[in-house]
Amino acid sequence: MTPGEAPGSSGTGSGARPRPPIRTRILRLTGGKGDRAKIAEAASVLQGGGLVVFPTETVYGLGANALSAEAVEGIFRVKGRPSDNPLIVHLSSSRELPRVARRWPAVAERLAARFWPGPLTLVLPKHPRVPSVTTAGLGTVAVRVPGHPVARRLIAAAGVPIAAPSANLSGRPSLTSPSHLVEELTGRVEVLLLGGDSPLGVESTVVDVTARPPVVLRPGGLSLERIRRTVPSVRAPSPSRRAGSSPPRSPGLRHRHYAPRARMTVYVGPPRQVWQALRTRQDELARAGVGSALLVSQESPLRGRDVWVLGSRRRPSAVARRLFSAIREADARGFPEMLVEGFPSRGLGLAVMDRLLRASEGRRVVLPPGRGRRTRAGRARPQAPKKREGSFP
Repeated sequence: MTPGEAPGSSGTGSGARPRPPIRTRILRLTGGKGDRAKIAEAASVLQGGGLVVFPTETVYGLGANALSAEAVEGIFRVKGRPSDNPLIVHLSSSRELPRVARRWPAVAERLAARFWPGPLTLVLPKHPRVPSVTTAGLGTVAVRVPGHPVARRLIAAAGVPIAAPSANLSGRPSLTSPSHLVEELTGRVEVLLLGGDSPLGVESTVVDVTARPPVVLRPGGLSLERIRRTVPSVRAPSPSRRAGSSPPRSPGLRHRHYAPRARMTVYVGPPRQVWQALRTRQDELARAGVGSALLVSQESPLRGRDVWVLGSRRRPSAVARRLFSAIREADARGFPEMLVEGFPSRGLGLAVMDRLLRASEGRRVVLPPGRGRRTRAGRARPQAPKKREGSFP
């Protein structure tokens, strides 16, 4: 075994023929001259039909040649992803759009001109050369130009559009940290191209521009407020749209997505009531012999070895950047329960709450304002919180 390589065996679906072990090449980018050779090596793997994990500004992607049905099938096989879940096709430049899209409306040109490269995915009519496996049999294709320079250099060097969902195994939290990538995907893919932690931490925003007016299918790294400054008519995601359709028109629309192994519950309401409810519930679980992790805001007074701080309620971008890593770190401790503070659904907070509610399969406790009674410590004690299972706000 040579340096930077690790042996392993790729995952296979139930009843599938076992595949030979894959020797994963781990290529760490340093920002120096050697990066060019590493990107060229990864590009050659893509050209040969292999799989490459690469950095983007949102989360790490698991990439394959989007125009090769056989290569794309490898993505589904490794992730264990349902075949009716479409993939996002990544381009190095908007000039490559004619390779994958049959046509695009003027609103798509306005959005692309304003936000590409960046965390915006546009759903467009599919070009016939894009295989149906890439789009889950749909007549549309989801396309974006990533904002991460390494991603664009890799796509340009490969000379083909890259289909790339998030690099996590299906249903698990997305991967934003190189250490988590090495742990989860070594032995499953040919190359891990590692370029540090993901700057944004949540996936791209998906806008369907084939609809009139255009509609956000998945909130993400580009806020609805910013999109509306360019296209005021864009509609917000509805609860039914976020809950998913069959087949979904966008990645990330499953009820259970980004999920830890622990049973997650999200607490929503006035912050002080939420913090008190979290501690009360954690104490109840402890008395029953059940351990639990708390994921809270920077403003929360809750601290300890079983507490992970996500960031300030006033800075949803910081919360988004920390979200998936914190979920994975807490989950690695083996807690059966994970109790999470909800965040305001404004700006990137909308994407944060979307991810939390999918990770919890819709389990949330709603604490209405003004429903608490005062304790001796002067803090509000929540009364009769509403528990909602499997629902989205």
